[in-house]
Amino acid sequence: MFRASIFTLYPDFFPGPLGQSLSGDGLARGLWALETRQIRDHGLGRHKSVDDTPAGGGPGMVIRADVLAASLDAGLLPDDPRPRLLMSPRGRPLTQARVRDLAQGPGVAIVCGRFEGVDERVIEARGLEEVSIGDYVLSGGELAAMVLLDACVRLIPGVMGKLESGADESFESGLLEYPHYTRPREFEGRPIPEVLLSGDHAKIAAWRRAQAQAITLARRPDLLKRP
Repeated sequence: MFRASIFTLYPDFFPGPLGQSLSGDGLARGLWALETRQIRDHGLGRHKSVDDTPAGGGPGMVIRADVLAASLDAGLLPDDPRPRLLMSPRGRPLTQARVRDLAQGPGVAIVCGRFEGVDERVIEARGLEEVSIGDYVLSGGELAAMVLLDACVRLIPGVMGKLESGADESFESGLLEYPHYTRPREFEGRPIPEVLLSGDHAKIAAWRRAQAQAITLARRPDLLKRP
């Protein structure tokens, strides 16, 4: 079973949207499992402090290495095979290929950063892999963790009604997805393309492929340059 462990200062964020729709149904049916770990449980002193000022000066606060390490050590066995991920804007961009790889594995352990970030030494000492969901900065890693988990969970067998429903989606084939249409046959003077009503599956497949290529070239030409 795919198991997700979330290390966070805000465990009440979860399951959040992950408790709804496909992911929520899969969670209720036991197709995947989710647990949260409160980092502050291992905070220091009467106020359970988890952060301190940056060495060398500067604004904000940094999550302490000793506190986060204690939380990880308490929540994960030494031989836990799951990747240890840190949601971070400086991480390697999340791709559909990485999502597929994660979804086929035993699950993930995700650290949700806050403040200015996490002490570099715990990233090194606990083998955290930094992952980014885009070139922007969020208030914390919780929303990014939800994005990653939603992308993974929908690929778990049994979560989506038909496995083939995800096969033609954007990024699965290296292209953006082709346009979709449904009834009514005409909407505000815009008809469904005749080829889609022809019943000729070969022509439909060719049309969809051409449309996907054209949309990708116009919107994301960088995808066409990938090996």
